[in-house]
Amino acid sequence: MPRFDACLVTCEHASNAVPVRWRAPFEGRTGVLHTHRGWDPGALLLAQELADDLKAPLFAGQITRLLVDLNRREDNRAAFSEFTLELNPEQRVQLLNLYHRPYRVRVRDAVEEAVSAGRRLLHLSCHSFTPVLDGNVREAEIGLLFDPDRPLESELCTAWQQAMLEALPGSRVRLNYPYLGTDDGVTTWCRELARADLYAGVEIELNQQFAAGEPGGWSAIRRAIRRTLRDCLK
Repeated sequence: MPRFDACLVTCEHASNAVPVRWRAPFEGRTGVLHTHRGWDPGALLLAQELADDLKAPLFAGQITRLLVDLNRREDNRAAFSEFTLELNPEQRVQLLNLYHRPYRVRVRDAVEEAVSAGRRLLHLSCHSFTPVLDGNVREAEIGLLFDPDRPLESELCTAWQQAMLEALPGSRVRLNYPYLGTDDGVTTWCRELARADLYAGVEIELNQQFAAGEPGGWSAIRRAIRRTLRDCLK
């Protein structure tokens, strides 16, 4: 199992907040902010606990992804939702300058600081997914997204998957599901900043049924995720 010298935890969709100056596009449509489209329920809590365990810095988004999606490149059309596509180009640039670019700079600086010192960095990006999307039931409780062509990521995720399957009998832990680890995201972007032998970016995807369920069960799931990761990193 690879050893890591430093860790970084991020949570791009931690909040569904809309600053006062940007509330106009949501007038009469605020209900969407409380759905899976507005944020990733449960992701921030796991990110906070992982950061504590790993003694790692945590960077978390402060606004809803429906304003600007921190997990998409700024030139990706999906970075803006139908709400902010209604804004004029100058306003969209303001959103980038206020939220997207500063967040990306913080993440980039943390990655470059570690790898420039020759430290092997593990970056965990915490997310959650809706149990049903467009009428399709998602067939997993936990997903680990990574680039199969990067050995550090592949080795860690394969071992972590097996450890979680043993720790959580009956749970479906899948690799590169419900999305591909090579799709546009913060970890994909960070891979361009560092060699494969110095940077491993893993996106953790949790089924949102956990956060919506019984608190004791949700707490046990998080403990199992954290414990199995610690075991894999020993």
